[in-house]
Amino acid sequence: MSVERHIAGLLQQIARQQDIVEIAPQGSTAKAAALAQVAEQYGYTYGTAYRTGFRNSLVQVRMYRDPRPDARVREAATITAHPQAGNGGTVPGLAQGSLKPRPEAAGAVAVLKDLITFDVMALYIADRSQKVKGYLACAVLTVILLIDKTPIEAVASGGAVALLLTVAFEVGAIRRRKIAQRLTAAGFFSVRDEQGSLRFLRPGQQLPGHSNPFAA
Repeated sequence: MSVERHIAGLLQQIARQQDIVEIAPQGSTAKAAALAQVAEQYGYTYGTAYRTGFRNSLVQVRMYRDPRPDARVREAATITAHPQAGNGGTVPGLAQGSLKPRPEAAGAVAVLKDLITFDVMALYIADRSQKVKGYLACAVLTVILLIDKTPIEAVASGGAVALLLTVAFEVGAIRRRKIAQRLTAAGFFSVRDEQGSLRFLRPGQQLPGHSNPFAA
């Protein structure tokens, strides 16, 4: 899908004043963050991100309409400044004809990229049960390999897979901790959602309800 179609599709959702808009660009998390920044300029706020599609290859970002007065002021100012957005005109925070953030929007896009990456990585951060299942699978693999290989070869192969799992778990956890540190430094605070997953919110924001991210 072209840049123009991504932007036009997002702005069509916004124009209908939907309580929730969905962003699902093909490509990197950076593209999703750039589009999320555009939605923010029209009075929306980041809700959550997750992977979907074939083999979880697509990043889906959900934005919620911000009911606060300053969001409506921001929306009105954006509409006035970018009357042709989505029709070939300028788009808030983005270079003309691309999803590359302009210098004044680079910081906001970087924060949104961290929020998106943190939430998306939750799929790959193993809890205790996931680790048990992973290591159990390694044990089963070792038993199966004993049919065709010597005990030393089977144990070595199963151990190598277990080591790779351990490294993957740890690398993911380290990366997510670094993102959490950056979000905390940027003024976000951490909470646990209904599933017990760690989330980061802006001051004054609460976990999204059915359509209102500021509702109790």
